[in-house]
Amino acid sequence: MKKVKFKTLSSDILFAIIAGIIVGTAYHFFQNSNGFAPGGVGGLATITHYLLADKVSWSILMVAFNLPIFILVSAKVNKKLGLMLSIYMLVQSFIPYFYKSIGANPYCSQTNGEDFNIVFACIATGVISGFGFSIMLKRFGASGGTYGISALIKKARPETNIAYVSFIMDASVVFIAFFVYGMKITPVICTLLNLFIADIIVDNGLSGIKSGYKFEIVTSEPNELSEELMTRLKHGVTEIKVHGMYSDTDKYMLVCIINKRQIGEMMKILKNRPDAFASFEKVNEVFGNFKRKV
Repeated sequence: MKKVKFKTLSSDILFAIIAGIIVGTAYHFFQNSNGFAPGGVGGLATITHYLLADKVSWSILMVAFNLPIFILVSAKVNKKLGLMLSIYMLVQSFIPYFYKSIGANPYCSQTNGEDFNIVFACIATGVISGFGFSIMLKRFGASGGTYGISALIKKARPETNIAYVSFIMDASVVFIAFFVYGMKITPVICTLLNLFIADIIVDNGLSGIKSGYKFEIVTSEPNELSEELMTRLKHGVTEIKVHGMYSDTDKYMLVCIINKRQIGEMMKILKNRPDAFASFEKVNEVFGNFKRKV
């Protein structure tokens, strides 16, 4: 039992470190030097760093803004969650310092002299950081200071709708960014675009890599059709007996989950079965034996 717990803890720490490296890399190369902020508590730290004109390190501000929240999460909500978030934040804050020490220059629109480069930097930040966020959310259900604040509020007042907390935090950062970055619309748009892209990446990351499409096919020839599906698509088929109310006849529904690239092949099979009625939907995650054992 102790060996299993140690293995799980080691795995959790590894995931937190990897996520911190990914997000810290996005912030160093694409976000910190391009005049826009991420959402939440990290965004407030970035804006403060800008206001102080680089007098205080961004890494120090990230730790100062976030670590107290994670300590409270550890004390009031969940010790392990607070620990993992603290490790994640410390790694994330250290990575930009590490890159600077080895001379890895960020992608900066000012040095490149092209105004549209800030858009590329914004997109890159959203994509890369969103991937890191999704790792933390999928593993621990939290990915930053805003989630920590939400957990503390939920602990104190269970009836509170914590979805509003994230919205208020992100909206505040967008509002403040307008005034901090010289009342220009570009930083505001970049902040919004960064939040939007990161949310899309998180949604896709949480939906799972092992996704598929579930077909439900009603037919009066279950044996022949199921054999063809298993032979050509190499996936298992589940048979369910159903009753058609309109025709008042007994039929069978075949359930088969396939990969996205196999949809065309499935359509070809169904076109040769005019008696079959089918519908399909996306499945975000598939557990167990996805492929048919040969």
